[in-house]
Amino acid sequence: MTPREPMELRQINIATDYTEMAAGSVLITCGKTRVICTASVVEGVPPFLKGTGKGWLTAEYAMLPGATPQRKARDGLKKDGRSVEIQRLIGRSLRAACDLTRLGERTVYLDCDVIQADGGTRTASVTGAFVALCLAVDRLLQEGAIADSPVVRQVAAVSVGIVKDVPTLDLEYVQDSAAQVDMNVVMTRETDGRMGYVEVQGTGERRPYARQELDALLALAEKGIVSLMDAQLAALGARGSVIARKPKLVIASNNFGKLREIKAILGEKFDVMSMREAGYSQDVDENGETFRENALIKARALMEACHCATLADDSGLEVDALDGRPGVHSARYCGVHGDDEANNQLLLKELSERPDKPRTGRYACAMALCRPGREPMVAMGYCEGEILREYRGEGGFGYDPLFFSKDLGMTFAEADPQAKNSVSHRGRAIAKLLEMLEAERA
Repeated sequence: MTPREPMELRQINIATDYTEMAAGSVLITCGKTRVICTASVVEGVPPFLKGTGKGWLTAEYAMLPGATPQRKARDGLKKDGRSVEIQRLIGRSLRAACDLTRLGERTVYLDCDVIQADGGTRTASVTGAFVALCLAVDRLLQEGAIADSPVVRQVAAVSVGIVKDVPTLDLEYVQDSAAQVDMNVVMTRETDGRMGYVEVQGTGERRPYARQELDALLALAEKGIVSLMDAQLAALGARGSVIARKPKLVIASNNFGKLREIKAILGEKFDVMSMREAGYSQDVDENGETFRENALIKARALMEACHCATLADDSGLEVDALDGRPGVHSARYCGVHGDDEANNQLLLKELSERPDKPRTGRYACAMALCRPGREPMVAMGYCEGEILREYRGEGGFGYDPLFFSKDLGMTFAEADPQAKNSVSHRGRAIAKLLEMLEAERA
């Protein structure tokens, strides 16, 4: 066999569906190191997560007795310190690749059993366990047990070190035992290719190492990890689509125009669909006293039914001379829901009874985003204007013929849809919601 170059990975093979009973399983082979990684899904979470809607992921690691030339005793009730350290590393690494709020109150157990050890067992376990996790998630999605994939990025790991003063990738046992510097590196990869570190375990075994040597080792590790991640994707094939899949977002509406507008704004972040597309047809009792309360009532009810992210808005007209009325009753101001003409006539009548009061007012919108396992977000958007004494314009709906927009210098009924949407209360609420989402990521 041709000797391996210091900057070369050992031959890697990831065999998927290695066992039949686990939700996900692989046999990962890195040179002579072989690890069976299985992912099992159990309903329920540890006590500290009960009632939160969040899931959990944990790992166990064991080296089987025949994995090394000298038999290793099986772990008893109390694992040896090395095994505990490694399984904690695996758990941390895999959690860094997940948004566990999308898992619901379930626990994924990743069991990594070394059947043959020739160096790099912990890094092979991380790399193989990620593939097993993706397989389990794909099964959960296929079964309809979850609505969204919790896998938001890739993760893999590799060892590097300095052997005879040469930076070396993917150490086998002979190299590891003689290494002057030994390091394990765990990294993530986003869909845009950006790499990030989860953990770097570096030790000067026989001598200290300089900053330039550290930089060289990290660069070598990243090169190796990119190749390992490509191997993960090749092994997963079509099932790799669970990685960074856009989460579903159900809009509390079947209005095509509203759906199209929200898709245009949020389509890059979410897979947007209507209630009808999500199979939800129940009416929600909007009994809140404010736009914010009503939006939250709708979004929460929809989230509990669909088990995914939901977006609901409540909007209407606030008139200063009427102490904020019609407010949450805007659509049924006259007593009948959706009778625009009767609502407008009542508005004009009530304002005529207050001739000395200013006719200023605003369209207001509360936009509520609810996601399982997360605190809801509510953003408010406003469009200031004035209530005219007579209708102007033929477009729009509701109070648009009477609402003179300060931003546009015309009524909403006179404005074309694009101009109206550019200053609309709904558009401004969504823009604020986007800012809140970006701040959450930062």
